[in-house]
Amino acid sequence: MDEILIQATGLTKHFPVTRGLIFSKQVGAVKAVDGVDFNIIKGQTFGLVGESGCGKTTTARLLLLLEKITSGAVLFEGQDISEFSKSDLKQYRSQVQAVFQDPYSSLSPRMRIEDIIGEPLVVNTSLSRKERRNRVAETLEVVGLKAEHISRYPHEFSGGQRQRIAVARGLALNPKLIILDEPVSALDVSIGAQIMNLLKDIQQQYNLSYLLIAHDLAVVKHMSNLIGVMYLGKLVETADSEEIYSNPLHPYTKALYSAALPSHPDVKSEEIILIGEVPSPLNPPVGCRFHPRCSEAFSKCSQEVPVLQEVSPQHLVACHLHTL
Repeated sequence: MDEILIQATGLTKHFPVTRGLIFSKQVGAVKAVDGVDFNIIKGQTFGLVGESGCGKTTTARLLLLLEKITSGAVLFEGQDISEFSKSDLKQYRSQVQAVFQDPYSSLSPRMRIEDIIGEPLVVNTSLSRKERRNRVAETLEVVGLKAEHISRYPHEFSGGQRQRIAVARGLALNPKLIILDEPVSALDVSIGAQIMNLLKDIQQQYNLSYLLIAHDLAVVKHMSNLIGVMYLGKLVETADSEEIYSNPLHPYTKALYSAALPSHPDVKSEEIILIGEVPSPLNPPVGCRFHPRCSEAFSKCSQEVPVLQEVSPQHLVACHLHTL
């Protein structure tokens, strides 16, 4: 049986909206993430897809403890992170690392590569300078760079090499989970493919888990074991990578995949054009949040919130069309 590394249950993040400068009062809340459930399996990749503003990055920030959880829980190896002591939290932070979107802004131009990759080791370990230097050299070689690059600055590297350095920084502490936030979107296609293959090789070598956030559905399919589709703060469908591509059930998932480039020029797919704009997370629609844009919506959709439930083995969907 698969071993669960991260389990999120009812994960929620609401950002308060206030009015007034001196005597400010809360007049509402932006429901960025609103009751999300998912599991990240050890040694596997969970991919999160959806339009900009749907809550993917906020979900990642909650796992990284960069935002405070409004409600719900995150379990790490079966333990609720909200109950962690200071030492437990420090250990958790060392076990959950991140690789960000832009390799040009995520690396300090004033720091040498040795210091960029070695910084987590300074904060979280008691290694000597020589031991840190050896660890940095090892991680550089793991990501396909040379140990002699250790004294260079980021501007001396290409975009693809910089992202390899960012991956090396994420690996420095031997984490169990790396959160990949659009890791190849700033790179050209061929370099991006090299980084994806590198990440897959590293995953197999170290039995790492990934949370992958990406807009490019081809990237998500190539990298992920399980895929979750988010819309306006909620998960609307989760399934095995192959299953969700061959048999998408939620109307929003179908629309996303119809807009993606086909795997081959001769492949024809039905084009689904969504009407209207994404509603505001400050005042989301009642019932199913997708119903104002859904061509298959009926009366129940505007009245009741659909629950994410299993419709076939490991295929969950939150849609009244599949719960009749």
